[in-house]
Amino acid sequence: MMTPRERVIAALNHREPDRIPVGICNCSGIGIHACTVYLLRQAFALDPPGTPVKVLEPFVMIGEIAPDLATALGADVVAVTANRNSFGLRNEGWRPWTFHDGTPLLVPEGFNTDPEPDGSTLMYPQGDRSVRPSGIMPKGGWYFDVLSRQLPIDDDALRVEDNLEEFGPISDEHLAHFARETERLYSHTDKAILIRIGDTAFGDIGRVPAPSLKDPKGIRDAEEWYMSHVTRRDYIYKVFERQCGIATQNLQRVFEAVGNRATVVHLTGTDFGGQEGPLFSPRVYRDLYKPFHKQVTDWVHTHTTWKTFIHSCGSVRELIPEFIEAGFDILNPVQCSAAGMDPVALKANFGDRIAFWGGGVNVQRTLPFGTPSEVRHEVRENLRVFGRGGGFVFAPVHNIQALVPEENLLALFETVRAEGRYPIV
Repeated sequence: MMTPRERVIAALNHREPDRIPVGICNCSGIGIHACTVYLLRQAFALDPPGTPVKVLEPFVMIGEIAPDLATALGADVVAVTANRNSFGLRNEGWRPWTFHDGTPLLVPEGFNTDPEPDGSTLMYPQGDRSVRPSGIMPKGGWYFDVLSRQLPIDDDALRVEDNLEEFGPISDEHLAHFARETERLYSHTDKAILIRIGDTAFGDIGRVPAPSLKDPKGIRDAEEWYMSHVTRRDYIYKVFERQCGIATQNLQRVFEAVGNRATVVHLTGTDFGGQEGPLFSPRVYRDLYKPFHKQVTDWVHTHTTWKTFIHSCGSVRELIPEFIEAGFDILNPVQCSAAGMDPVALKANFGDRIAFWGGGVNVQRTLPFGTPSEVRHEVRENLRVFGRGGGFVFAPVHNIQALVPEENLLALFETVRAEGRYPIV
């Protein structure tokens, strides 16, 4: 029997391991909502009722998958990410916080807000309530929405530096964190390690409004940012050019700290697709994004054994050839429900050139609203299609969300355990 680390490496090298690896871990895009983490921990009898769950990333309310839950889920991957979340809060000083549905949670001490009179919850950059809030969870909501704090734009006064304020040389503190956590996980577990540094995601729309900055400048509104691909193309290019230089220097320093103990590097979470097609044409991707993706992936492939990971939601069928040419080894989350993203066609056309990490079950429809039988059927079919010949790490299409019935969750993981062994029939 292979170790989890060996299993993931084999799959990413397009070989069939002993079973299809499970790639769920503490990383946004392949994680689990904190309320669902609590539900799973209770279902597997890992805690007494009322035991709180840590919220590692308040933006999308990702809960901690502790080692005992990872074992129960059959997970083969662990993640090392920055020790600050999207709002610039340190993940430390945990304090109790009860979610609106009654789920007991733990949040970082910088998460220092209570519901507003209208029932919404505001989030402040770095926990500083003297500045404008950068996020809001509506009453009864399950995540935070990033708030636009766009200042009036004077094109004559735009400075590239303003859209780079959140990027810079990685600090010694962060380097020590990556080195310490990677060494610990490599030495004390046999799981594959995914690292996510954060500076290599060009134009990630979740980061463009800079929810971690107290006074963001430059182009910080999502709509304005997308329009600027046409109206301020040269400005965007210069931002990416400077960011790329910062990113490769940081990759060098991180590699010096963690070496090849990492298996996968999560390079970008920029979404390029909507439900019906790409958000912009392949030409725009080739012009503005691909040159910098290629520089980053070339650096990784030249200096490390890491596999390169791109997360892009939506219908990206037209862009997959570009992602492959840009040097990405792994595509996530493989949103099979979007136009043109049929699993059979994706595997047939691209399965020998890029590994699929995701696509295991539809989290928009089947998992939350289907029956356990429908969940089992869809998971079984996607294991069969994507798993043949290797090149597949099982995960749902994006994070497992809140409000998923317990019986559907158990059907999901039971089916992966029962049906995910090779040979796939």
